[in-house]
Amino acid sequence: MIITVNEVKREVPAGTTLYELKEATVPEADITVLNSCPAEEDLPLKEGDVVVFIQRGRQYEDGELDALLAARHSPGVHDKVSRAVVGIAGLGGLGSAAAVALARLGVGTLILADYDVVEPSNINRQHYFLSQIGRFKTEALKETIADIHPGVRVRINTVRLDRENIPVLFNGASVIIEAFDKASEKEMLITTVLEKMKGCHVVSGSGMAGYGPSNEIVTVRLGKLVICGDQSSEAGQGAGLMAPRVGICAHHQANEALRLILGLDQE
Repeated sequence: MIITVNEVKREVPAGTTLYELKEATVPEADITVLNSCPAEEDLPLKEGDVVVFIQRGRQYEDGELDALLAARHSPGVHDKVSRAVVGIAGLGGLGSAAAVALARLGVGTLILADYDVVEPSNINRQHYFLSQIGRFKTEALKETIADIHPGVRVRINTVRLDRENIPVLFNGASVIIEAFDKASEKEMLITTVLEKMKGCHVVSGSGMAGYGPSNEIVTVRLGKLVICGDQSSEAGQGAGLMAPRVGICAHHQANEALRLILGLDQE
C-alpha cells in the first residue's frame, strides 16, 4: 500500500503499523502526526494515509520544511493552498495580520501592496516590530513572512494603488483582501476588482473599531464580494483601533480567503 511520509510517497507492506513505519523511516522522531492529528499510540495504517514525523529541536532544510509546516492541515488542503495566489491591499492592522495568517497556512504566493512606512503608533495592532519602525511596510512584512514560512513567495508593490494599476499589480490573484482605512479607497478597490478582474473575489473589512463584542464581527457573502466586520463601528473618540478586535476581523478575512481557495464559498 502507498503511504505519504513527510511529503514522500512510500510503498509499505499491508498491515504495517505507525510505529513500525517510524522505526523504518524516522526512528529519532518525537512527534507523530497521522492525517493531520497527533497520534500517541500505535495504529494500523491504511492506503492513502498521510504521516509526518517530527524531531524536536532539529533545524530543517527548506526542502523538508514544507511538509512539517503543513503537518496539521487536513489531507489535500495543502495542495490547493500551496498553488494559490492572494493579494492584500493595505498592510495595516487588517492586512498585516491577514498576511501572517495566510503565510502560516503556506499560501503559494502573496502579493502585498502599501506605500506607507512603519510608525510607533502602528505597533499596538499591526504585525510589525520596534526594530522595523521607519521601514516600508511591504519590505518589513516580506522579511517577517520569510522568517515564518520561507516557502511562501512574496511579491511587494510599494506604491499607492489606483484604478489603473490594481489589475496589473494583482494579476494572477484569485482573491484580494481589501484592508484600507478610508471608505473612498475601499470603494475604489472593490469596484475596480469586480469590474476589471473577472473571476477574482474581494474580501473587504468594514467595522472593527473599539472593544465591542467579538461575535458582532461576522462574514457576509455578496457574490464576488465578501464583507467581514460588524459593518457599523468606526474609529473615533472613545473607539480606537486595537489589536484584539482588528485581529478578529483580519482572521475572518484570512479564513474566507482560505475557504475561497478550497472552493467552499464559490458562487
